[in-house]
Amino acid sequence: MAHSLPAIAFVGAGSMGGAILRGIVASGLEIDGGLTVTNRTAAKAEDLARLEGVTSIALEDTPDGNVRAVADARIVVVGVKPSMVADLLADISPHLRDDAIVVSLAAGITLAQFEERLGEVAVVRSMPNTPSTVGRGVTGIAGGTRATHEDIALVRRLFETVGTVVEVDGDDGIDAISTISGSGPAYVFLLIEKLVEAAKHRGFDDATALEIAAGTFTGATALLQADDLPPAELRRRVTSPKGTTERAVEVFEAAGLDDLFRRASDAAYARAKELAEEG
Repeated sequence: MAHSLPAIAFVGAGSMGGAILRGIVASGLEIDGGLTVTNRTAAKAEDLARLEGVTSIALEDTPDGNVRAVADARIVVVGVKPSMVADLLADISPHLRDDAIVVSLAAGITLAQFEERLGEVAVVRSMPNTPSTVGRGVTGIAGGTRATHEDIALVRRLFETVGTVVEVDGDDGIDAISTISGSGPAYVFLLIEKLVEAAKHRGFDDATALEIAAGTFTGATALLQADDLPPAELRRRVTSPKGTTERAVEVFEAAGLDDLFRRASDAAYARAKELAEEG
């Protein structure tokens, strides 16, 4: 893997954009041409300015900061709220480099909607998830009609600083992965919540119940990552014939757990399509 990226501008850096920005800095990747970030407030800009090698611009002090940030950037990461994307693109579009790659972090805004506003510029849509904030993310990326293999490779390298990257096919691929890795952390937290409740039902206090449940999930995940075996086989190895685990798993299966996860994923996918239409 190459150890550098071309000049990058983060236009807006909320929790996700800020996490990716920090991931790039922590990775030690050399940025040829600099790393610039804009935010509305001076307080947020001052916080990000502490990061090594980052030029941080406060829009309340520098109203044309977005234009300044993108003018020399090869990669432009759009990290503003979806409702602000249209105005932002109208602002920066005339000032983008011809070879710029615009990377969207905005949920519900399609590749076509970006391309319509940006003309001939390459666009890549991304779907990072919240574990990216601790360097353990899974990010889906999809290139638009003008994104080359080189463009995709550069964006992949950017997101690999905060975890794993999966290339998917267009908006449908982004919507699909959003139902798994994008929403998935919430599913895991929900399962941990319920396991905590089950532990408390068995008489453990709140702190101990959480310690047991969270530790069980992190331990099982670590085991999965350390072993070449599929999760189904690891599950079978825990499930002794006629034992306690087998009895519990039978309850889950009787409740239609597989169908429940499919229906939840379908509901999330349908909502992603609704968001795109609303956008």
